[in-house]
Amino acid sequence: MNRRLSVLLIVLIVGGVLIVRGAFSSPEPQTTRKVFNAPEKTVQAPYSDGILAGNTLYLAGRIGLDPKTGKPPAEIEDEIKLMLDSLKGTLTQAGMTMDDLVYVQIACTDLSLFDKFNPIYKSYFTTKDFPAREFIGAGSLLRGGHFELQAIAVRR
Repeated sequence: MNRRLSVLLIVLIVGGVLIVRGAFSSPEPQTTRKVFNAPEKTVQAPYSDGILAGNTLYLAGRIGLDPKTGKPPAEIEDEIKLMLDSLKGTLTQAGMTMDDLVYVQIACTDLSLFDKFNPIYKSYFTTKDFPAREFIGAGSLLRGGHFELQAIAVRR
């Protein structure tokens, strides 16, 4: 029986009609939320890098910006690593790892970069059970980025 709901059921059949009466306990308190923001966050916009609700961490979209310039680096590989390092940093703050990711969405301005992205992405995991993922084409992204990634992680 679901532990969120204590149910005392009394079932009566009267004239072919099933009557169910239940006594329900008061609902559990709402899940607490904890906010995570990277200390080196260069963009000061109205969002949080991550919100932990229960065992689920919702990770905001991020791009691979050089913290010194606030722009993507010249090398695509460096941009990918900066983006994934930022993601990994937020996961670490929440006590999680890349292996806790269950869903990842990547928007990319040039789908021909798919083959450059995958080997670097793969190297950030210790498991072969990768999260569900979407790699979609996008128009321009903020600050000239080539990729934007958002994700959901669930603590194992």
